[in-house]
This record gives sequence, structure tokens and C-alpha cells, in this order.
Amino acid sequence: MAEITQIISNIPYRLALAGGWIDQPFISRHNPTPPGAMVVVGVLPEFRFMDRCGMGTSTRQVASRLWDGGLPRGDPARMVQELYAAENEGKSEPSGSQDMAGLIYPGINRLDYDFQYTGGYFPAHVESNNDPETAGWLEGVINVLPVAPRPVGYNPFSPDDNLDAEWIRRLGQSGHACYQAIFEKDAIALGASFNECMSCWETILPRTVRHPLITMDLMELLGYYQQRYAGAMYSGCGGGYLYVVSEEPVPGAFKVHVRL
Repeated sequence: MAEITQIISNIPYRLALAGGWIDQPFISRHNPTPPGAMVVVGVLPEFRFMDRCGMGTSTRQVASRLWDGGLPRGDPARMVQELYAAENEGKSEPSGSQDMAGLIYPGINRLDYDFQYTGGYFPAHVESNNDPETAGWLEGVINVLPVAPRPVGYNPFSPDDNLDAEWIRRLGQSGHACYQAIFEKDAIALGASFNECMSCWETILPRTVRHPLITMDLMELLGYYQQRYAGAMYSGCGGGYLYVVSEEPVPGAFKVHVRL
């Protein structure tokens, strides 16, 4: 009987937690107190995540072709740059490097972005936590709910984008707060970092949560879970999955396992 990885490849998935979008240079260049941070978590490929849901699936497909279905051994920072170049060759709107870093670095990682370092394209520093106890705690409090893939033709950018320095500072700080909360195993603080990140997305890039092609009220759904649990955030712009922080079971949610 075939293993699931023979079908979906051995390339890991990744969760992108609080601070997302700070890896984009057009965002980080306006941060008055760099580095801003975001958190990514390597996840074992135990089943197939939906495409267009903020799970790094397009980057994962490129990595599978580039490295024949599995991650090679080597310097992760160099591998991030190699994968970034392969995915973004010829693109006018390149993806952020957190996609690559999240797939390549094992464990729980804080990516620090400073526009003065490589123009903001790559992390100036990566702080990693591969402690099994911490990973087990995070697995216990992250509950994943399927919502819906991004619609075909969706674009999160609009003339209403608000690249306000204070909100971008807050976005980058939500990533720092997220990593610290995980380190301290503080579910309340972790949920607060998720909620703060979503407030920043809604303010800086309104179409990440509201868009003419999105047929459901993402903010209404998000608010339901934020009011009843420690916190919640979407896996990516336009929906995807909902990450709910709770030490108690969340109806309909499933768990993931951190790759160490």
C-alpha cells in the first residue's frame, strides 16, 4: 500500500502565523522599528492541504520539482534563496520568502525582516525553536478549521491599501509577540497576537479579508471564534483555513504535527 508521501511528496507544509506580510519589501520598508517579525511552523505532510489556502502549496510544488520530492541536506538560508529564485523567476509580483523558509526550516521559527538587509527580501535573522515539549504544546492549542480557498482571479491589493508606518510596526510586533507566547506556552498571549495580526491585515490590506470575489463574510466568521476562544486568524489572505487558539476542543477542527 502506498504511503501518502508517495502521492503528495515528502516536502513539508508550513503554517504562517502572526506577522505575515512583513516579509514583503513593500511592507517592511515602511516599518519604523525594524526588524518586524513573523512566525512560520514546519508541518509534517500527513495529508493533502487544499491549494490556494495560504499553506505554501505553490512553493511546495516548485520545491518538489526542484529537489525531486524531498528536501536536500544543506544550509537552510541558501536553500531558501535557491527556492525563492526558482519560484519567482520572471514574476512581476514575487512571493515573499516566508513561504520558502516555512517549508525548509524545521520547528517553530521567527523570521526577522529589515528592509536594510537584502532589500527586505530575505530574513535578517531566523530564531528557531525545535524543542519537542514546545512543539507538543503548540500542536495542542492550534485548531485548524477549513474555510474556503481563495477565489480564482482574487488579488489582495487595491487602491485602498494603507501602508501606515504605525500599523506596519504593529504587524511586525505581532510576530515577535507570537513567538514569545509560544516560547512561554501562553495560549492567551498567542491568541492575542493572532487577533492583532488580523487587525493589521484588515487595516493595511483590506482586501485580504474583504473582496468582491469573496462570497462569505470572513470577518463575521473570524469574530465568532475570536469572541469565544483565545484568538483566531486566517492561514492566508482571502480565507483558506482558520487557526483557532484553544486548549479545549473546537468543533470541526483538526490538528497538525510540527516537523522537528
